[in-house]
Amino acid sequence: MGAGAGPAVPAMSSATMPRLSPGMFPADFAWGAATAAYQVEGAVTEDGRRPSIWDAFCQVPSRIDDGSSGAIACDHYHRYESDVKLLAELGVKNYRFSLAWPRILPEGRGVVNEKGLDFYKRLIDCLGVNGITPYATLYHWDCPQTLEDEYGAWRSRRIADDFAEYAAVVGKHLGDRVKNWLTMNEIAAFTVSCGYNVGQRGEHAPGHALTRRKEQTNITHNALLAHGRACQALRASSPQPCRVAMAEVPTGYVPVIETPENIAAAKKAFRCDSVNGGILVPLLTGRYDPIWWEQLGAEVPDVLAGDMATIGQPLDAVGVNCYTGTYVRAAENKLGFEVIPMSGQYPQMQLSWLKLVPEGIYWVLRQSSELSGRPDLPLYVTENGCAGEDVLTPGGEVHDLDRVLYYRAYLRQVQRVIADGYPVKGYFPWSLMDNFEWARGYTKRFGLIYVDYPTQRRIPKLSYHWLREVIKAGRVL
Repeated sequence: MGAGAGPAVPAMSSATMPRLSPGMFPADFAWGAATAAYQVEGAVTEDGRRPSIWDAFCQVPSRIDDGSSGAIACDHYHRYESDVKLLAELGVKNYRFSLAWPRILPEGRGVVNEKGLDFYKRLIDCLGVNGITPYATLYHWDCPQTLEDEYGAWRSRRIADDFAEYAAVVGKHLGDRVKNWLTMNEIAAFTVSCGYNVGQRGEHAPGHALTRRKEQTNITHNALLAHGRACQALRASSPQPCRVAMAEVPTGYVPVIETPENIAAAKKAFRCDSVNGGILVPLLTGRYDPIWWEQLGAEVPDVLAGDMATIGQPLDAVGVNCYTGTYVRAAENKLGFEVIPMSGQYPQMQLSWLKLVPEGIYWVLRQSSELSGRPDLPLYVTENGCAGEDVLTPGGEVHDLDRVLYYRAYLRQVQRVIADGYPVKGYFPWSLMDNFEWARGYTKRFGLIYVDYPTQRRIPKLSYHWLREVIKAGRVL
């Protein structure tokens, strides 16, 4: 994931910016694809794996739209070899996947499950045979249920100790095979927007209702602390030098008209957003955003001595997940900006929250880079994609033109941000294949590959074939 953390370098001028042929991606651009363990693996009771919070959550009536679970999912646990072949045929040289914490440490800590480790060794070795580089995420939302039962998992600072132990185990046993690590996926999602809500149940596991905002900011702080401890543990335990990153889903603010005033307003909105100011800012700077902190008042998290130094561990790269964006403009109010609401007629993909805002990926990448204060810090698009109305034709094809339209528009904005001198080094669409889409179950499909769940047949969609040609050509087609 790019070079190790180092001193800041001057911003690129027109003379130092990379010279690209018109419309071309850099020759060393890292094309990839992404999945997550609970969404694709299945085999939730095999080879010593114990339940995660999602296994428990799926047993609660009405929490999953179609009453399903990830018990079988895409059966990737047994079919990984053929799935890796599809990766290779797509032409990608990088695969982002996550490790299942309860598959490796079934009790959350303590005894290591060798069979769980062996699965990931087999997967990683298979990737290597096919010339594909692994990018492993430690945590994509499947916390061991034992920790939830014992002390409330992310509601307790104890989670940082257990997560650090897990990171050390993984670094020791898989670090000879993996150089590129991501500690967590979207703290914003599993602590703020989905897993825990104030006044009502969270939509995602563990689905708790909180009584006040301070509980939520403490949960987020615990996750940030665990991230920092994991960075330290990975670097200390890996048998070879490794690169450590974090995948977050910042809220991207798009100047509705790109004037200097609106661009400045979007930059300010980005910093003090509840997700960005309370998660991305401390990840990149080791400090909470002062505007965000002031807005919270008595609801700020409990910060102990040394916490921020741990949270602000230097990163070797930043993973940015992006699906949509928010339009803003300058305003004469206390904040200096205002959000422009979208009408009911604004274009969207299959999900109501997934508005089509291609410029969102340009601005979220640019704003993240500028926020870091390190123009040299590599950025990767670690998720980008959409759910679509995917149906099989009588001839057994999936003509997902809506997804092709989406990817074409967003990738042109990725090209734009690279051409403007920002260090965007790779792109991982979400997702390689249709899978268990959390609370939506199997009712929404994000994949480049269609999965017929009753038969587990894989059918590459039109978007798969389109992206394969884009990768081959090195430009948007």
